[in-house]
Amino acid sequence: MNVLLIGPPGSGKGTQGKRLADLLSLEHLATGDLLRAEVDAGTELGRKAEEIMADGELVPDSVIIDLVMPKVRAANNRNGYLLDGFPRSVDQAVEARRLAEEYDATPDAVIYLDVPRDELKRRILARAESEGRIDDNEETVTNRLRVFDEATAPLVDYYRDRGLLHTVDAARTEDEVTESILAVLPKT
Repeated sequence: MNVLLIGPPGSGKGTQGKRLADLLSLEHLATGDLLRAEVDAGTELGRKAEEIMADGELVPDSVIIDLVMPKVRAANNRNGYLLDGFPRSVDQAVEARRLAEEYDATPDAVIYLDVPRDELKRRILARAESEGRIDDNEETVTNRLRVFDEATAPLVDYYRDRGLLHTVDAARTEDEVTESILAVLPKT
């Protein structure tokens, strides 16, 4: 099974991604974690990404696709993937779909985690404080949500039009959100 989790920053993609990947024996691919690993390793891609992420902007499509798609293909060849944080734009989705079709790795379902804005800001700032994440502050959070609205929100329509989208109220407890997601996933 291949599943995409989309939603604004702070909607619980990472938390639900880990939980669902464990429950379903899927490989959890989190683009934010993959990018931070590149930054920590000091790679050329990491240095480019660090400056862009510090401003709350999106890393260019070509860089993200080159980073993520080989991992998607490898996970698909094993037991499947649970991908969170990618794609972030319709352009990324179109290119990722083209590549995924080449090796029969398209998603079986897309879960949109829906959370009110005030709750998103509260969650992100609380996470920044507890985890010491320098890329999450009031100004950056506001910008990240703006960027999401401009670039990522159209994905909801893109995946709805393809019959893949399931919207889940992610403002509830982690267990309730997980149960709601499991209820809408295709049975394999």
